[in-house]
Amino acid sequence: MSMGRNLRAGLIGLGMMGRHHARNLKALEGVDLVAVADAHGDPHGAAAGLEILPDVEALIAAGIDYAVVAVPTQFHRDVALRLAEAGVHTLVEKPLAFDIGEAEEITAAFEHAGLVGAVGYIERYNPALQEMRRRIADGQLGEIYQIATRRQGGFPARIADVGVVKDLATHDLDLTAWVSQSPYAQVAATSTRRSGREDEDMVSVAGCLADGTITNHMVNWLSPFKERMTVVTGQDGALVADTLNADLTFHANGEKATNLWESMASFRGVSEGDSITYSLQRTEPLYTEHTAFRDAITSDGTNIVTMREGLHTVRTVEAVLESARDASVVRLDGADAGA
Repeated sequence: MSMGRNLRAGLIGLGMMGRHHARNLKALEGVDLVAVADAHGDPHGAAAGLEILPDVEALIAAGIDYAVVAVPTQFHRDVALRLAEAGVHTLVEKPLAFDIGEAEEITAAFEHAGLVGAVGYIERYNPALQEMRRRIADGQLGEIYQIATRRQGGFPARIADVGVVKDLATHDLDLTAWVSQSPYAQVAATSTRRSGREDEDMVSVAGCLADGTITNHMVNWLSPFKERMTVVTGQDGALVADTLNADLTFHANGEKATNLWESMASFRGVSEGDSITYSLQRTEPLYTEHTAFRDAITSDGTNIVTMREGLHTVRTVEAVLESARDASVVRLDGADAGA
């Protein structure tokens, strides 16, 4: 692909998320939004000046380099497979699919075609989490021991056809595996229904990653206040990300290792050390997500949520629901952990 010109982008799905994708694609440097499609038209007026195409075939026919898929989840498989077949790099809104078989099919299609395929887990691109991931990778915490997340607030006005696990906890499962760079090995979950809906509205998940990291997730939409926290605890301290305010704080372990002879040089305890809050550049997460996907096509694919990671998250979500339903501990086989 010649990089002397702008990339030609297409968008299918002009609903709640689609309109935000349209806005960001229009603002993205090195990219032209050349085609949009939605069988139901353009309810939010997001695609001013562009013809509203009827389907994915028309989108492909417009001659696009890459596509963003923001149609309802049940249509992800058909649309994504068609784009893979046509050789179009694709960013699919989360989740990749609700069905593990479909998620596997989509992942395989893009991998076999050698195309860039990604999933739109927007929370990863929160400035606080991007900075946290950088610092952990640089070794600021030393060995990681535990990752805990809290995501709670009022019931969302957008009527969802899913419970909190598929709607919200999926973000925490994705970002936890990403921050630690390790997939889930097992989960134990408890959920409840308090709002009279069919689906769970509160869940607590205790998990363990393949690398031995302990994880804990508290998620609900039954709280009269909003909270979105990620706490990573390691050998040399803890990093606390508040993703509502995009703040990141480091708490150092004040207990310095001493050069005692071997038998005494085991665990020296932990004590409160200095804490520092980093000032971050507050870029819109969705814009960062789009920049990362564009870069993955042209040069650098390190900051995208790959479809294989998206597949692992779908499997983990199903394991959480199974665990809550059967009051059991569910192990994940790690079949998709390698890539």
